[in-house]
Amino acid sequence: MEIILTSMNPIKTLRFYGLLFLLISSCAYDLDDNPVTANDINDFIYKGLRTYYLYNELVPDLVENKTFNPNYNNYLSANTPENFFENLIYDRAITDKFSWLTSDYLALEQQFQGTNQVNGMVYGLDRVSPGSDNLYGYVKYVLPNTSASSENLMRGAIFTQVDNQNLTISNYRSLLDNSSYSIQLAAYNSITNEFDVNGTTINLTKQTYTENPIYKSEIFTIDSDNVGYLMYNRFNAEFDEQLNNEFGNFAANNIDHLVLDLRYNPGGSVNTATRLASMITGQFNTDVFSKLNYNSNNSASNQTYNFSSSINGQTINHLNLTEVYVLTTDNTASASEMIINSLRPYINVIQIGTTTVGKSQASITLYDSSNFSRNNVNPLHLYAMQPLVAKTTNKLDVDVPSTGLVPNIVLSENALNLNELGQITEPLLAEALAQIDANNRIEQPQIKKEVSKSIHSTNFFKFNEEMFIDHLSTE
Repeated sequence: MEIILTSMNPIKTLRFYGLLFLLISSCAYDLDDNPVTANDINDFIYKGLRTYYLYNELVPDLVENKTFNPNYNNYLSANTPENFFENLIYDRAITDKFSWLTSDYLALEQQFQGTNQVNGMVYGLDRVSPGSDNLYGYVKYVLPNTSASSENLMRGAIFTQVDNQNLTISNYRSLLDNSSYSIQLAAYNSITNEFDVNGTTINLTKQTYTENPIYKSEIFTIDSDNVGYLMYNRFNAEFDEQLNNEFGNFAANNIDHLVLDLRYNPGGSVNTATRLASMITGQFNTDVFSKLNYNSNNSASNQTYNFSSSINGQTINHLNLTEVYVLTTDNTASASEMIINSLRPYINVIQIGTTTVGKSQASITLYDSSNFSRNNVNPLHLYAMQPLVAKTTNKLDVDVPSTGLVPNIVLSENALNLNELGQITEPLLAEALAQIDANNRIEQPQIKKEVSKSIHSTNFFKFNEEMFIDHLSTE
């Protein structure tokens, strides 16, 4: 889940997932031949957190300026970078679950651009029964042009084994983190309330893949109304123009209603979220969409994001809607929550599904350089950190509660009745369409295996739930 900010001084741009990916020549240094000490890295961590960390005034070691202490070097040498960073995080269990340190910022940058090692199977994991250590997996969706799509794997497929081993709480991560593995499909037995392996094996291999966040775009006619449906899985600025084209298609088809499917969207660019809100509306140009509030060191840089009418000089296609239906789950976070929270003062937002994650903070990538930007980065290591640096609110100064946004209409996904995304028989979409036209309610089967707090496959990506700032100013 990520939020991305756009301009502050010295921070210029915050966004939810898209970092500017710059490869500089200094990265070609041989790190083995030019060793860096833990003290050097810890010094960078300490000074960066003391300057930018959102909760710096609540961490005693950051309140006290230890750089003036004669024992500062001893303080730095007491821990590895990972432990040193962790010791400076405020209330890890509740308040700050999202700040991280990485030893490879190149991989981090790629991930923020939507590039990961994937096999195309996006799945959830849940316990076979309450209290059981055994798990079952269910396919949420399949990415096109991947190993999973070539195997004709479909949404709703169930698996209980990986490489012929039963999935459990203790082994799922090691099994599913492999670059290649096989899954053994199963079927739910409603009589025994168990899953029976059906003998089908699917072989999957991971590849480097950049995901297009626009997963589905459909138009339905409900009585005389045109309803647009958009499944959008990540706020990635690299695809903003394509997103705008989708709304151009909606506008050309005179969309009366929009169903925005964010059920699996963990966040991304603040800029992109603002642009998406502008596409949904269009009648509030230049009005405040969202606010960003930094720590006291950077309070002068608190900023607002306004509804806009253009993307890089291109006119934004807008629908001028006065209401929108948003589908959510416990995978919906950050920029997705920002859309809901920041649109509510302006239009009617009908949230359908389950409660969202509850993340209103934004982060930034800090590098080991004189001003913590990507420019002139220390060539001797690849450490960087992604601390929370700002909190977002809507124009009324209301933030997203840490407990998440509660739907107007509560409806859990049913692992045994997922149906294909973008089809009118898919339960969450069907409910939205039913709300648009109460006479078209679609009856759903009674067999249910609801999942409330499942493990999502993208949880393997450490920084998946980050809102982040693009880059620091070099001025």
